[in-house]
Amino acid sequence: MAVSVDEFLKMLAELPDVEQTEAGNWVSLKVHDKGFGYLWEKTQTVGLKSTIEEQLALVAERPEVFEVQFTAGQFGWVVVHLTKIDADELAELVTEAWCLSAPKELVSSYEAKHPVLSQARNRGA
Repeated sequence: MAVSVDEFLKMLAELPDVEQTEAGNWVSLKVHDKGFGYLWEKTQTVGLKSTIEEQLALVAERPEVFEVQFTAGQFGWVVVHLTKIDADELAELVTEAWCLSAPKELVSSYEAKHPVLSQARNRGA
């Protein structure tokens, strides 16, 4: 159970309109100029946007995998240790982070092409 940085980058490539910007020691991840994540290759960690409830639940359930990064407004950002998470769970978290920042029309279009994602998001809502 581990995800490499290269595998994480492949997950990002599956999402439309992802912008990656080098920012010193990390890579900033945005969709339509709205941030949804960060990648720190050196520490093999990513920071992902989530709801505050999701952030707290993830950290409480598995503090060895997840850490609180920060909160901003209604969102809680969580640090994910790539070496301690499986690919399916990370893909779900990355997609959810992207959905929280992407324009609604883009999310709807993506979900129409990926009905499993839409069903999972509706169950979690």
